[in-house]
Amino acid sequence: MPKDSGEKKNYNQLSKELEERIIADRNQGIKNPCYTENDKAIRRRQEWDKNTLLRPAYIRDVEKIMHIPYYNRYADKTQVFSFYKNDDITRRALHVQLVSRISRNIGFLLGLNTDLIEAIALGHDIGHTPFGHAGERYLSECMQEHDGTYFNHNVHSVRVLDTIMNRNISLQTLDGILCHNGEFAMKEYRPVKMENFEKFDMKMEQCYIDEKAIGKLVPYTLEACVVRICDMIAYLGKDRQDAIRANLIKDDSIFTDTAFGKSNPEIINNMIVNIVENSYGKDYISMDDEYYTSIKSAKKENYEKIYYNEGVDRVYEDNIRPMFHEMFDKLLADVKQGDSESIIYKHHVNFVKDNTSVYGYDRYFESTSPEQMVADFMASMTDDYFVDLFEYLFPKSTHKINYISYFA
Repeated sequence: MPKDSGEKKNYNQLSKELEERIIADRNQGIKNPCYTENDKAIRRRQEWDKNTLLRPAYIRDVEKIMHIPYYNRYADKTQVFSFYKNDDITRRALHVQLVSRISRNIGFLLGLNTDLIEAIALGHDIGHTPFGHAGERYLSECMQEHDGTYFNHNVHSVRVLDTIMNRNISLQTLDGILCHNGEFAMKEYRPVKMENFEKFDMKMEQCYIDEKAIGKLVPYTLEACVVRICDMIAYLGKDRQDAIRANLIKDDSIFTDTAFGKSNPEIINNMIVNIVENSYGKDYISMDDEYYTSIKSAKKENYEKIYYNEGVDRVYEDNIRPMFHEMFDKLLADVKQGDSESIIYKHHVNFVKDNTSVYGYDRYFESTSPEQMVADFMASMTDDYFVDLFEYLFPKSTHKINYISYFA
């Protein structure tokens, strides 16, 4: 079990007044006007995937996402800590489940569509690279070098679902995934209407060519706003637990005891309470000033004491970064040569064709440049696959990854 400082934990509860109000509203059948109705789901192929009693619109999205082969790969993608043979350290598979669970808790209390929340949460990182945000930065460097575009994992998650796998996911789910970025804390999250795919596609395209566009994204639905803040809640304290398990820090005593506490269970519980207290009955998601200040300071502490660990960062910069660039160059050469026997054709091109036979794969291949195809393939990789492929492509390379053993 992860160690803590031994201090008494503080778990807030919903106020009696709000509990009574929620119960009274439910008993009277009062529905949140911001609830996203299933029969309002917008799809590229509107005649497909109709909302039914057996399979409501956003349950369809959940199931589509979970049955995409790339969903399996969450299990071997870094959340924060790479290079550890330790089954107790969070991988991206657990992270998306935690985001879903926390978001659904808040969504249920606020009377929102928890199926839409689940779809956004489970799909929000499906386009993430191996090796977490470090891998994301390095792949973006490669794209900048070769075609001048930027790579962002939230944009690519939409690309996986909407273009590569072509699953006819709803606009509401895709927009929530695009706008989920949990790196940008806000005191209030106010949805902005998104009427159609034409405007959504324009918003997507801006993210490829404008580095600052990613920070301007605003969700379309209140459900998406909930997921966005819960992405942050899910990792803030969990990363501290994992840092203890990885022996990067001794216990949580090094963190400041903020308004919501400093341990993972305190942060989750107290953030849920504060958000519900400040958001119930409103058309936006909010927290109070004290909590907003606390979440910003807690994120800052995580960066200073966990994410910028010199030893960990050196492994990324000295090994993973050059490995990304070398692999990208090699795969790009294979695509441009049209080498059908190369790894990218066998493990990516053919894989996409085999898994999009029902929905069709023409949309992907007709619109994808060689550079983008390489980025699609590399982003889809798990950590172990990336390492194995690099060793296969460059057997004499001096770049090696030494994993920290269970018994170290």
